Amino acid sequence: MEETISIKDIFKTLKKRWKLIMLLTLIAALISGTISYFLLTPIYQSSTQILVNQKQSENQLDSAQIRSNIDMINTYSVIIKSPAILEKVIDELELDQSVEQLSEKITINSQENSQVFSLTVQHSNPTKAVEIVNTVSATFQKEIKDIMNVDNVSVLAKAEIKDDPTPVKPNPLLNIAIAVVVGLVAGVGLAFLLEYMDNTIKDEEDIERILELPVLGSIQKITQVHNKG
Repeated sequence: MEETISIKDIFKTLKKRWKLIMLLTLIAALISGTISYFLLTPIYQSSTQILVNQKQSENQLDSAQIRSNIDMINTYSVIIKSPAILEKVIDELELDQSVEQLSEKITINSQENSQVFSLTVQHSNPTKAVEIVNTVSATFQKEIKDIMNVDNVSVLAKAEIKDDPTPVKPNPLLNIAIAVVVGLVAGVGLAFLLEYMDNTIKDEEDIERILELPVLGSIQKITQVHNKG
């Protein structure tokens, strides 16, 4: 006969194993908090925006030229992270890293049908993040004239060092929240696993459920009484 689990059985198991569930949840939260606050290196972010817009001799809006500028952003994204640009940045800032390592710290994002794209650098040092993003944008603006023989790049605003920079990652509160959910799920899962593996009979309900026999009576627990004298 197939055994079914009722809502009553579920709450009974949760009530019985609640200490185990809470313990696993607490352990998961403590581990996540320790890693987030003390082991992971804080990463800071700095960004600037670059406009791709060919200088016009007349004050007329050339839709074809605008479309061309937008299409060029994908090409520019590749050029910015290329050795032609990053090697010069490494030399100027005397960075102790390779082109590949620096490229991994750079992110380029653009919106559809926009001539503006953002250049973002992440670094463990907030000052370095600002220096790198400004140097990359300035170097790109200078070198693109020779690389592609165009003059359609403008840096809208330089990144600035904040008085109290805040790391973008790790996010300790988010990590702890995720760990709490994971710990809670693991605790509930372990509680039901232990309950499933427990074949001992503890009360009348277990007799009826496991042995499928009716309970005719029960004997109360007898405590031993010591006679005086």
